[in-house]
Amino acid sequence: MADAAKQRIAFLDWIRGIACIGMFETHGYDSWLSPSARHSSLFQWSQLGGTLPAPLFLFAAGISVALVTGRALEKGVPAGQPARGTMMRGAQVVGFALLFRLQEFLLGQPYAPWTDLLRVDVLNVIGVSIILMGLMCGLAGWGTERGVARAATSGPRRRYIVAAMGSAAAIALATPPLWTTHPPQWLPWFLESYVNGVHNLGTPQAWLFPLFPWAAFAFAGLAFGFLLFSPWARANEVTVVFTTGLAGVLLYLLGRWLDARPAQLYAVYDFWHTSPNFFLMRTGIVLGVVFLAYLWCRWGAALKGFSPIMELGRTSLFVYWVHIEFVYGRFSILPKRSQTALTATAGIFVICVAMVALATLRNRMKGRGLKALTFWRRPAGATAAG
Repeated sequence: MADAAKQRIAFLDWIRGIACIGMFETHGYDSWLSPSARHSSLFQWSQLGGTLPAPLFLFAAGISVALVTGRALEKGVPAGQPARGTMMRGAQVVGFALLFRLQEFLLGQPYAPWTDLLRVDVLNVIGVSIILMGLMCGLAGWGTERGVARAATSGPRRRYIVAAMGSAAAIALATPPLWTTHPPQWLPWFLESYVNGVHNLGTPQAWLFPLFPWAAFAFAGLAFGFLLFSPWARANEVTVVFTTGLAGVLLYLLGRWLDARPAQLYAVYDFWHTSPNFFLMRTGIVLGVVFLAYLWCRWGAALKGFSPIMELGRTSLFVYWVHIEFVYGRFSILPKRSQTALTATAGIFVICVAMVALATLRNRMKGRGLKALTFWRRPAGATAAG
């Protein structure tokens, strides 16, 4: 068995890997099923399951930011330093998102409109969310003296947790009016799209990924990450893990209970797209997935032998980028909008196997560059790095 620290971190790869599988399934059925097959219960359930991959990716991003920031906090590093690093990482992801949109635009010619270059997709919201989390961490840690965290980490951590939970709640509560009664129409459409996904179509589009409500999942993950990696949680690991599972159940039930109330807070109530109640329910399900993944990686057999899920999770950005072209793009492995449930399911299986193989190859070659392709020219006994 690997050491305890490695087991605790491995669950992040497992969460991302599960999100990748859900993403392949959702995208495959959406792209390939014929119009008649899209009326089946299979398609409806696949799209319901499709509401989870993006929250899982964003939640995992928040946990990752908390892990990096928390380590710096325990070493007494000034709060601004990890905050700047986090914002730079977020800017890098936004750059990847814009580059991805450019690739899709070029491959979609002569039909793709230029406005597709500014479409707000999941990579965009992940990148901007990371920037905002870095900014929040910098502000929450403002004034923390160097070395204070070494002496007492609980105070600064509580400050981060409260700020992250407050940010998540504010984003979730502000989403309905920003989508319906008070949209920021004074902004250019490509900036307003980051707020409510309006794109250039005049009204918010449910298939896009604006900051409201999606960034709330990232801040929820940030709060959870600061709690999970705190010294107290490490000393009371079993209590924290099972409390996570219980919290997931309670949040899900609270969301259902609030949704069933006859009186609603907002003039326009859209449960599936903007409701804070649906956010609570999805956060509860995400916590349930985190609970199971942590159990499996900490005390199960996740780290024994080959794990396809973890291979996907370690290269989630890479397999996202590649699979889109083979599902939605010009190189789709099946003719789009013409498949039965059986053939679409077979296509999803092929995509899953291919992406696992590609992720495994990518993970084995990471950091080795082109030298990994010239192993036959190395002297006997030479190391992989050499």
